[in-house]
Amino acid sequence: MSTVAVPPPYSTRNRSIQPVRWTVDEFHELASLPSIEGRKLILVDGEILDTPLANHPHDMGVGKTERQLRQILPEAQYWVRNQMALPLGLHTDPGPDIAVIEGEMTTHAQQPTTAILVVEVADSTLDYDIGDKADLYAAASIADYWVLDVNGRRLLVFRNPTCDAASTTGFRYSTTQALSAKDTVSPLAAPQSTIRIADLVS
Repeated sequence: MSTVAVPPPYSTRNRSIQPVRWTVDEFHELASLPSIEGRKLILVDGEILDTPLANHPHDMGVGKTERQLRQILPEAQYWVRNQMALPLGLHTDPGPDIAVIEGEMTTHAQQPTTAILVVEVADSTLDYDIGDKADLYAAASIADYWVLDVNGRRLLVFRNPTCDAASTTGFRYSTTQALSAKDTVSPLAAPQSTIRIADLVS
């Protein structure tokens, strides 16, 4: 994970130059430039981070998870979004691998700013996804956060966001569960439905 070497917007006041955090709108404008094409960027608290490009195991994990969620979540009630923007405030867009939005797709005239479930597929970014990024989603009150650990062939489920002064965001998930290939998981949005972890990691 590295910070992108691009010049931040600046404001001049009393002959001093002060850095200003990137906003989501500025970040989206930057990400559309041809010079940025092919890079996977995210915005966290005004800072642009350059994340590793997806590989085949990552793409397979995203595809399998999306397929399973679409099978149990009615399209008329939920929008399962694959690697789309999800602004969480003025200065943050973590670009989750999968975000489940409540409501049918065509009912959202504006960009969604929250989700009932977020899933990140981790290959080389596991430490970040279960650490700082988990705290970021907890701060945004994402009630159900999953990390599919491709290499460990397991699903890590984070729930119950709570205040935590030790976290950089001031929030942390108080409940974490590690599920292996022999287990199943039910989204909070559909507790009556189950997904076999084996169908995500096999």
